Amino acid sequence: MAGAESPGRVRGSAWTWRPVARDALLARAFHSCTELQGRFYLVGGLLEGGARMPSSDTVIFDPTRGQAVQLPAQGPLRSHHDAALVGGRWLCVVGGWDGSRRLATVSVLDTESGVWEVWKANPSSCPPAGLSSHTCTRLSDRELRVSGREGGTRTQRRYGSIYTLKLDHSTRTYWALWQSWKTFESFQKTQLRPEFLCANSYKEEGYHTVSRSGHSAALLPTTGPHPGHQLLLFGGCNSVEPEVAGQWSHGKIKEETPVAPRLVEQLARLVSSGQGLQQGPQSLRHHSCSVVGPFAVLFGGTSPPQWFHFPCPDRGLKRVGHRTCLWNDQLYLVGGFGEDGRTASPQVCILELFV
Repeated sequence: MAGAESPGRVRGSAWTWRPVARDALLARAFHSCTELQGRFYLVGGLLEGGARMPSSDTVIFDPTRGQAVQLPAQGPLRSHHDAALVGGRWLCVVGGWDGSRRLATVSVLDTESGVWEVWKANPSSCPPAGLSSHTCTRLSDRELRVSGREGGTRTQRRYGSIYTLKLDHSTRTYWALWQSWKTFESFQKTQLRPEFLCANSYKEEGYHTVSRSGHSAALLPTTGPHPGHQLLLFGGCNSVEPEVAGQWSHGKIKEETPVAPRLVEQLARLVSSGQGLQQGPQSLRHHSCSVVGPFAVLFGGTSPPQWFHFPCPDRGLKRVGHRTCLWNDQLYLVGGFGEDGRTASPQVCILELFV
C-alpha cells in the first residue's frame, strides 16, 4: 500500500487522492465500475492509450482487503460503455464500442454464478443504432435512463437522444422507448413532459438534447414546493449549463443513495468556503461523476472544470477515462489514463479533503 501524496491547498482548503491499493488488473480506462455488496466490478475498457480493441475481462476489486481478482469467464469486448445493477444480482452492460462498431445491445453478468448472458431485445423494442461514451442511470429495479447520441461505425448524429431502457430479468429480455426532450432552457420555461416514442406510433418533437459524448449524469433530489428528483447531464459538449434529462415528482424514484455523512459534511464545508468558481464544466469530457448526498462530484476529464473548482498542483493526479465509486463513506478513484494520456493507472485511491 502506497503512502498518501502531498495535498494541494487552496486558501486553507485542500484535497488529494490517497492511494490505497495497486494491481495491474486495475490498469484500464474507458471501462465501467459498479459497486455491489462492497465489491467493485470493473468491466472491459482499454488497457493502453491508442488501443482500438477493448478488453473482454471482468475484474472484481475488494476495497476492504485491497485485492483484485479476474473472473474466469470472458465477457463482451467493450469500452466507452456504461453499466447498472438490476435485481441486486445482474450487472447490465449497455452499448459501447467492441473494436469495430458501436452497439446498442445489453450484455449481463450474473454476479452469483459468474456467467455472462446475452439478453434479447423485445420485438416491440426500438433501440438506437449504436451508443458509445453515453450514460446509463438506474431509475428503478427494472428501468434505466440512457442518454447519448447514436451512431454507427464512423459517424454519430449531431443531436442527443434519450432512451428509457426497461429490463425483465425473469425473461432475460429488454426493450427501449425513444424519448425527445426540450433543451434545458426550453424545459425550464415550458415544463413540458416527455413524449414517449416507439414502433410506428410516435411523433418526434422539434427539439433534441444537446449533442453530448463523454458526458456524465447525476440523479439528484430537488427541493422547494414540488420536491422530487431530476436527472442532470454535465459536460460532453461546449455548453456550460447542465441539461435536464428527466424529472420526477416526490415518491416516483425509489432509489436509495449510499449514506456518506462524513464525506457530505466535508464537501459542504469545502463548497461553503467560497473558494470555488460557480461556473459549469465547459467542454469537460470523459470525466467521472458520483452523487454524494446533495452533491454531484465531478473529477478529471480532458478539460478542467470551473464549477466550484478546487485545483491541485500535483499533475500526477490527472486522469481521463477513469471511474469514481462511492462506498462506505469513501469516494474511490479507479483506473484511467494518467498525465501522458496513454498509460493506464493500476492504483485505487480514495478522496481526502482537508477542511
